[in-house]
Amino acid sequence: MSLYKRGDQYWTSIWIEGVRTMRSLETSNRRQAETLEQRFRDELHTKRFQLPNFKPEMLFGELYGRFLAEGDVKPHHRDRAKMFLPFFSEMPIGRITKNDIARYRKLRHDEHRRKQMKENKKPLSETTVNRDVEVIRHLLFWAADEGFITANPIARIRMVRERGQRRPVMSVAEEIKLLDACSDHLRPFVIAALDTGMRRGELTNQLWEHVDFDRNLLSVTHSKTAEGEHRPVPLTTRVRAMLDANRKASGLIFTYDGHAIRRPKTGWTAALRRAGLPHYRLHDLRHTFCSRLVEAGVIADVRKELLGHSAGGDVHSIYTHIDLPLLREAIRRLDQWHEEKVRALGAPPKEGKELTFPHDRNALPTELKEQPDARNNHSTSAA
Repeated sequence: MSLYKRGDQYWTSIWIEGVRTMRSLETSNRRQAETLEQRFRDELHTKRFQLPNFKPEMLFGELYGRFLAEGDVKPHHRDRAKMFLPFFSEMPIGRITKNDIARYRKLRHDEHRRKQMKENKKPLSETTVNRDVEVIRHLLFWAADEGFITANPIARIRMVRERGQRRPVMSVAEEIKLLDACSDHLRPFVIAALDTGMRRGELTNQLWEHVDFDRNLLSVTHSKTAEGEHRPVPLTTRVRAMLDANRKASGLIFTYDGHAIRRPKTGWTAALRRAGLPHYRLHDLRHTFCSRLVEAGVIADVRKELLGHSAGGDVHSIYTHIDLPLLREAIRRLDQWHEEKVRALGAPPKEGKELTFPHDRNALPTELKEQPDARNNHSTSAA
């Protein structure tokens, strides 16, 4: 008999294809135990024959909770949920339509406009809302894969076209002011971002073990893309000098008081303020690196390789392979381009560590002190 009592609670023991599954039914009532046992038996048979477990009436909030517990959760899945969960949490997943997405988009814009009037925020871009919709669509794809719904109702939804935006690019004059205003732990971080084009997360996770001083190469320790992981990046003259001056056998390269730098935003904002520069994001240093390669005459395929961009859907990328000598030549051109720009500003590059860690603001040439802040206007994307 599969149903038996142990202590004051009923248990069930079910055999399926030679495998016994035992489970407490957590009740002392015989009739209720029989009902629970039958339900448990049905669940086991459903898993055995891989029958779909349709639950179109499941609320979106419950789906999100299951996804957090069982799915492949990325940080942006949690960040974006703060915005769309209040709107969708009480909706059955089988009844969500494209019209609901359109209403959510309108609500997001309306709420942001009200906040904008009170707090003087910048306008909400369609790009931001598109990222919310992409996470919602991902969750519904996961629900379809789990068998809760037959198909994703917004699988073919069209995203609102994202308008092109101006990419802020830092000039060499602004760079010199910024480096002079940076704290000691932030300055090497900024130099590396400018001269390698590495993402913030790549820099904060970079290890000394993955710097090859003999070959003058850096291998990216960790990247958000598969293509970017352990890609080789040749070192510029000042990055090499900076690493030589602070060389260690192992551990993280960029630290503050012996601890990892995870969010350098506070020091970055303070450095911009001290330097008197307009607003830049740390990611804009990546755009700057890419734009400088363009000005130095480096071709697109080499730029993609250095930045760790995915090949995308370009069929020609299948036949394109960038060898290390081409990457070294690109960095040599960047070094030469930067040196010429600094000399044109009347600030000849100094030798060794002084070039990497400028401290004295009075040492800046007059041209740099009086030159108005300006941003180059490049459309080069380096996301």
